[in-house]
Amino acid sequence: MIDTLKFYEYLCARGMDFFAGVPDSLLKNLCACIKDRSDASHNIITANEGNAVATACGYHLATGRYGVVYMQNSGEGNAVNPLMSLADEDVYNIPLLLVIGWRGEPGVHDEPQHVKQGKVTLPLLDAMGINYQILTDDYIGQIDSSLQYMQETNCPTALIVRKGLFSDYKIAPEDNGFALIREQALAAVLGGLGDQDFIVSTTGKTSREIFELREKAGQGHANDFLTVGSMGHTASIAFGMSIGTDKDVYCIDGDGSFIMHMGGFAVIGQNCGPNFKYVLINNGAHESVGGQPTVALKIDVPAILRACGFTDVHQATDEAGISAALQAMKGHGKTALIIYCRQGSRADLGRPTTTPIQNKQAIMEKIAQ
Repeated sequence: MIDTLKFYEYLCARGMDFFAGVPDSLLKNLCACIKDRSDASHNIITANEGNAVATACGYHLATGRYGVVYMQNSGEGNAVNPLMSLADEDVYNIPLLLVIGWRGEPGVHDEPQHVKQGKVTLPLLDAMGINYQILTDDYIGQIDSSLQYMQETNCPTALIVRKGLFSDYKIAPEDNGFALIREQALAAVLGGLGDQDFIVSTTGKTSREIFELREKAGQGHANDFLTVGSMGHTASIAFGMSIGTDKDVYCIDGDGSFIMHMGGFAVIGQNCGPNFKYVLINNGAHESVGGQPTVALKIDVPAILRACGFTDVHQATDEAGISAALQAMKGHGKTALIIYCRQGSRADLGRPTTTPIQNKQAIMEKIAQ
């Protein structure tokens, strides 16, 4: 096991003290350490992984120093474009250090959305021509060799992080002052929907909590599409579903997901029908992967949604407000609800017991009725 603080300190000692990325569950201890030890201008939690690569490239252009980009391996897809058309040696030849959490590593049990990505993590780096090492306890030698490689080639290089590699490093979650936790808000949302209302829920704990709330209530799951992967695309999935049916489709999103591909909301807002309903659970954090902050409580999300074309944007901080907003949204088009919550979830929170394919088949059968 690697001592997280010592790893961070050695990166900084070798001149790599600028960080950008999207938090990952396998990197949550490292991300917590970076947040705790770095000032705000040297740790940029970006909207998506491609933004992180571009940010590190810009930092190198101004300073000549090497940025460190952290991400889950699922984020490789977001990062392919700037890695290939910006940092690559055939284009601008810009060095940076990627630190990639290896979810779904072959032979290591993981959730279904990580299995394929785990299989292609290393082959994808090979296909892009990116040098990499699988991180071990000999991190000093590996950091040194990564730095030497960047100095000699001006190319990106990567360290691949296996599950459980970093020691615990905990920081207290930020208290945003709101009363509800997400599961309480979701219970209120489910209580305000009917049997012909359909849900597309975002990845992480949101979908897990919806599944368990249905189980607790003795309800089925055929009305819920649990987007266990594909972060940032929940609203687009729900938008596409709403085009194919006249039944109401409620997108239940998280603030990290909203920010990741925010440009999609301009298209959705201009093109969605009255049966598309957007519900954003905003706790200002990437809670499912360690609680790192987002900027969602610092920007005017209602104004963004209105500018994109949503005519009615409701806001709520308690169950009564949620219920009233859901009633107001019925029968009206281009409506949204922002629910403000604090961080917090049950330690015994389970995972869906149905497979993604079973989930897909169930909702397709139900929505066709």
